[in-house]
Amino acid sequence: MKNYKYIGLLLLSIGVASCDVNNELDPIEVETVIYPEATSGSADFSNYVALGASFSGGVVDGTLFLAGQESSFPKMMANQMIAMGGGDFIQPLVNDNIGGLTYGGQVIAEPRLYFNGAGPVRLDATPTTETTNKLSGKFNNYGIPGAKSFHMVAPGYGSIPGVLAGTANPYFARMSSSETTTVLIDAVAQGPTFFSISEIGGNDVLSYATSGGTGTVQTTNVDARTYSGNDITSPILFENVMNGMVTALTSNGAKGVIVTVPSIVNLPFFTTVPYNPVPMNAGTAAAVNAGYAVYNGGLQSAFAALSATGLFTQEELDKRTISFAEGQNAVVIVDEDLTDLGAINGAFAAIPKYRQATAEDFLVLTSSGFIGTAVGGNPQLINGVSVPLEDKWVLTPEEKTAIQSATDAYNASITSIANANDLAVTDLNVILNAAASTGAKFDEFSLTTSFVSGGLVSLDGIHLTTRGYGLMANKILESIDAKYGSNFVASNNVNTAKDLPVVYSQSFR
Repeated sequence: MKNYKYIGLLLLSIGVASCDVNNELDPIEVETVIYPEATSGSADFSNYVALGASFSGGVVDGTLFLAGQESSFPKMMANQMIAMGGGDFIQPLVNDNIGGLTYGGQVIAEPRLYFNGAGPVRLDATPTTETTNKLSGKFNNYGIPGAKSFHMVAPGYGSIPGVLAGTANPYFARMSSSETTTVLIDAVAQGPTFFSISEIGGNDVLSYATSGGTGTVQTTNVDARTYSGNDITSPILFENVMNGMVTALTSNGAKGVIVTVPSIVNLPFFTTVPYNPVPMNAGTAAAVNAGYAVYNGGLQSAFAALSATGLFTQEELDKRTISFAEGQNAVVIVDEDLTDLGAINGAFAAIPKYRQATAEDFLVLTSSGFIGTAVGGNPQLINGVSVPLEDKWVLTPEEKTAIQSATDAYNASITSIANANDLAVTDLNVILNAAASTGAKFDEFSLTTSFVSGGLVSLDGIHLTTRGYGLMANKILESIDAKYGSNFVASNNVNTAKDLPVVYSQSFR
């Protein structure tokens, strides 16, 4: 922040001395930087088409709204491509900066979030973008919020009636060329000379993660029709889809860039709520411990009976024992990966799979408004304390491992397919990993993953801020330079951090 106090003192001293000194100052020479002429290298940017999900679409603060779309990273890239022969970049714009969607007048996607001084809250406004008002014409941005990899090749994913049936996506339904087409077919029909594929794979693990790992980890199943909404997509199915997409997009000689899937567990949606958010005094702790006495006693009995089998260890007994103390305490959770003691000995079938969270667990952001609430208004039944949190509120180490394993497999496929097709690759993990540790440098700013204040991730804890998308666009342009010999960076055809907002006010409609 500029310190205007010292500027004022300097002006005052000049004024006081003005009667005695020569006020004519030597002119300050401003160095002129001359950048080389922009060149596209071996790439042709005349018709750039972007494919992806929420990041490509420009989702900020929990929804798609006009300013976010106009500052989507593909749109920013297209703006920089103009100096290198780039053409128009047309997006399926929503109506306003309220965000959200309606279907037949009923709200199906909520308005954007804003910061009210205490935390993120939804705008008290009704969305004005109606899903059934179909758009027509050419589009360059096929960033479809919520789309998984296999959705890009799913017939009917843009069907208006299918939205209510749960088989179609409202954002693609607004812009699809027909009720039976696919995202890939419509994108290829635009005849791209250059394309980007970004964060395809993110949603393939995201719904599993945000639901606390309530889905199935699919490893070999390639029939997406059998998947539930929160399943992790099989890496085999992901690779098949990615191969098909790249083959179709490069069939006419187009070049492009593919962006890897970030490690989503670096996002503040998963890292903001501490595992030990429960303060207690000694008296309250003793009372809660008394409530778990039967549970702890049952564990002790089971251990005495089962320890000789090696199936119930001292380590697991310690892990499952519930104990509160004065000060900050970990919440109690249900962990489905704990040993089923009843399966070993039916006498212990009634012992539930409870334990207290550790620093290795991630409580999802939405749990912050649930932990500590009373069940049915009963002060003896407190969620996260006397009533353990369900699986949907927490990502356990085993669930995080499943997410990371799938993400690593997706990225291996992306890199292999890109290399095989001589395409550029941008590693989005580099940005998030840097932001989560030391901060990601963007001009004079250091963007971090701290919730609300970090500057990189928006108020929903998952999608980037406009400034974050600007950084992402620059990193992709760097990759394009390296692969195709263009000179976005050298010619200064890049985004500037100070020109990109981090927050949008309540009054911004």
